[in-house]
Amino acid sequence: MSEQNSKCLVLVDGSSFLFRAYHAIPPLSSPDGTPTNAIYGVSNMLRKLQADHRTDYFTVVFDAPGKNFRHELYAEYKAHRPPMPDDLRVQIEPLQNLIRTMGLPLIIEPDVEADDVLGALARKAEEAGFEVIISTGDKDMAQLVSEHITLENSMSETRLDERGVVEKFGVRPDQIIDYLALMGDTVDNIPGVPKVGPKTAAKWLNEYGTLDNLIANADKIKGKIGDNLRNCLEQLPLSRELTTIKCDLALPYRLEDLKCTQPDLAELKQRLAAFGFSSWLKMLEGSAEGNTMEDAQPTAIGTDYQTILTKQQFAAWLERLEQAELFAFDTETTSLNYTNAEIVGVSFAVEAGQAAYLPLAHDYPDVPQQLDRTDTLNRLKPLLENPEKAKLGQNLKYDANVLANHDIELRGIAHDTMLESYVWNSTATKHNMDDLAKEYLGLETIHYEDVAGKGAKQIPFQEVALEQATPYAAEDADITLRLHQTLSAKLRQHPSLEQLYREVEIPLVPVLSRMERNGVLIDNAMLAQQSLELANHIAAIEQHAHELAGQSFNLGSPKQIQEILYDKLQLPVLKKTPKGQPSTNESVLQELAADYPLPKLLLDFRGMSKLKSTYTDKLPQQINPRTGRVHTSYHQAVAATGRLSSSDPNLQNIPVRSAEGRKIRQAFIAPPGYKMVAADYSQIELRIMAHLSGDKGLLHAFSHNIDIHSATAAEVFGVEIDQVTTDLRRSAKAINFGLIYGMSAFGLGQQLGLSRNQAQSYIDLYFERYPGVKHYMDTIREQAKQQGFVETLFGRRLYLPEINSRNAARRQYAERTAINAPMQGTAADIIKRAMIATDRWLQQSETDCKMVMQVHDELVFEVAENQLSDCIDRIRDLMCSAAQLDVPLLVDIGTGNNWDEAH
Repeated sequence: MSEQNSKCLVLVDGSSFLFRAYHAIPPLSSPDGTPTNAIYGVSNMLRKLQADHRTDYFTVVFDAPGKNFRHELYAEYKAHRPPMPDDLRVQIEPLQNLIRTMGLPLIIEPDVEADDVLGALARKAEEAGFEVIISTGDKDMAQLVSEHITLENSMSETRLDERGVVEKFGVRPDQIIDYLALMGDTVDNIPGVPKVGPKTAAKWLNEYGTLDNLIANADKIKGKIGDNLRNCLEQLPLSRELTTIKCDLALPYRLEDLKCTQPDLAELKQRLAAFGFSSWLKMLEGSAEGNTMEDAQPTAIGTDYQTILTKQQFAAWLERLEQAELFAFDTETTSLNYTNAEIVGVSFAVEAGQAAYLPLAHDYPDVPQQLDRTDTLNRLKPLLENPEKAKLGQNLKYDANVLANHDIELRGIAHDTMLESYVWNSTATKHNMDDLAKEYLGLETIHYEDVAGKGAKQIPFQEVALEQATPYAAEDADITLRLHQTLSAKLRQHPSLEQLYREVEIPLVPVLSRMERNGVLIDNAMLAQQSLELANHIAAIEQHAHELAGQSFNLGSPKQIQEILYDKLQLPVLKKTPKGQPSTNESVLQELAADYPLPKLLLDFRGMSKLKSTYTDKLPQQINPRTGRVHTSYHQAVAATGRLSSSDPNLQNIPVRSAEGRKIRQAFIAPPGYKMVAADYSQIELRIMAHLSGDKGLLHAFSHNIDIHSATAAEVFGVEIDQVTTDLRRSAKAINFGLIYGMSAFGLGQQLGLSRNQAQSYIDLYFERYPGVKHYMDTIREQAKQQGFVETLFGRRLYLPEINSRNAARRQYAERTAINAPMQGTAADIIKRAMIATDRWLQQSETDCKMVMQVHDELVFEVAENQLSDCIDRIRDLMCSAAQLDVPLLVDIGTGNNWDEAH
């Protein structure tokens, strides 16, 4: 929260807020049935704005009903706009009354639009020495931006100053009116020049400066677009007048009229109660001295929570759960590690605000008598194992694994709020319950540290007193239910997202749970031998490095490496740290290693040390003593693109390109009588590129099973395909994969050892031979800039908040992501669909086969030797049919006694 600013005016475009809130928030209604979603959305945005900008000067402006002076200028102005929905119209007056009750000045000026009022007030405040922030989502307002006036889009959390306008639109703020006039506006029915979009309008204004100058030089514009311009010369001045915000209005408001007053708390509470805004109402009632709105902070929900201690209470709740269509469920446990966690208690919620905690294993002096854990869980087992009884949770995979430790197979997983949030927007927030409650409910939940303590003083949950445990645990179930009500409504607004959630993410939960519990067998003795070999190798590297440096030094110390490389050996400084020191990061060492031996040794040292500490030393410590296996945790809601990640251990990052990395995979073994089977999608992202781009060359190569890298080499280097050498194919492979990851000419040149110009010529040749790829990349990049997200083939969205950033590096990274994310995300969706189909087959058949690992585009199985052939055929069929593309999906399958042999 910023400090109080006495010379700052916040102007809010209430009409813009109104429509955006109405369309962004699912239908809500008050206890009497009146629609309230727009009221809820606008009031929440206003409260957030007040908290972000602590200023006394804060005014909301709405459009007046009826026509205005622009209709007199042009009878067709806004003629095509549909009528306002009835369920929005009835919210306007109650919302405006609520705003006044909040103590915020509200202006509705007849005969002019809110834009004109905002413009006039902004200029007046600017002249008086104020900094002005206009909160709006309307691009037309960019014409008002100046040294002291900025725009803020509170929904996308972006700010536009003068430089930002140029970066976003390609023209200066003083050119925005002409820019808008040239393009016209289909929503407001303002005529523009046909076929003139943002790029052409900006190009013309950058060349001619103003619309008047462009009109004077219209005869110089060539082609069809020039004819269009000349045909519109008479109506362009009208379009300009319609898009001009009138900043010279004679408004009857002094700056002091734009100051907030204290809210009328009694009336505000009455209105909130009538709307059913209970969370906000509780904040006000919990405020010790009736603070102003910007001081009111979210508090815990704390409503009707029960502790279940008697058989009668338990029987009543069990009956209630059995009759419920859906109930929220959560476990409290002895450990975050699912492999050895035991249940301490469970919580339930059926209706928002009503929840219960059933303690089963709390243990501290004078703890109340609890129901027997074994007996109680046995009574819960039929309900929890019934696939027809729908359960809801937050990260239910963890709860399913813990229940499995008590011989309960959780079935009927209908919803998971972590996954609802992840599918709705993977990058908006972290997907833990505390952050989701704050983001989507505006609630501050009770944190684990609040009841168990922090750091060395933290106690296990079984030692937490029931007086603190019940509100914490019951709230988890209650908040989960509330989050589901909010997030499921959001998903229903977008059928493709809802389908992805329902058909991919939710069915994957039990699949991953089974994989995690299957685990993978590890050869402990082999890892011990590898650790010894790595230790010897590391020692030899250190000795050689000391010889090259002419002295001993710590190869793990960046400071000492700096001194050796740059002070003693005088190697060139290629890059500096933010503090101005010569960099020793990996990319710098790789560049130096091309010409100097010591940087190469340092890279080898780092690689070997990481393998030893992360894998050969640590994996044996992660073997579960009960199963003799390593059990990773797969995470569905971490990687923004939809890919799975894993931890403890991280199976996704075991190196495969180095001999030492492959040796680690040799320690992942099959038990006697079984083989490891590794099934890997072949060049899946390139195949997806062929499908998405529709490029004829790529489609032909993949459809005719032509090696794509050889085909690319033949096209780019101008040779017959049978004349493609190993080196040419390797270069083509770098181009193929580099371009789908958005690699620049500089990056490709570095990888191939070419000049930037030569690398650029290869890229140009590639796009010449595969024009569909170029068109796709240009289109998806522009699409991302316009809508702020890209989509996979199955509708998964990846939001790109930096796609219009004024920071060039961030913007370019977002552009590269926009190109690659649909491919990487589609590949992630495909392998998830394959996993679901494969698991369904395994559950329904008598096949002696287990799915034990997933690593990017690869599935790894343990298969009985006598069923190997049949299993391989079935796995291939299921994986190849996981999606229907315009090119075939191919799967490479290998077998062996260990993962490396099978790969």
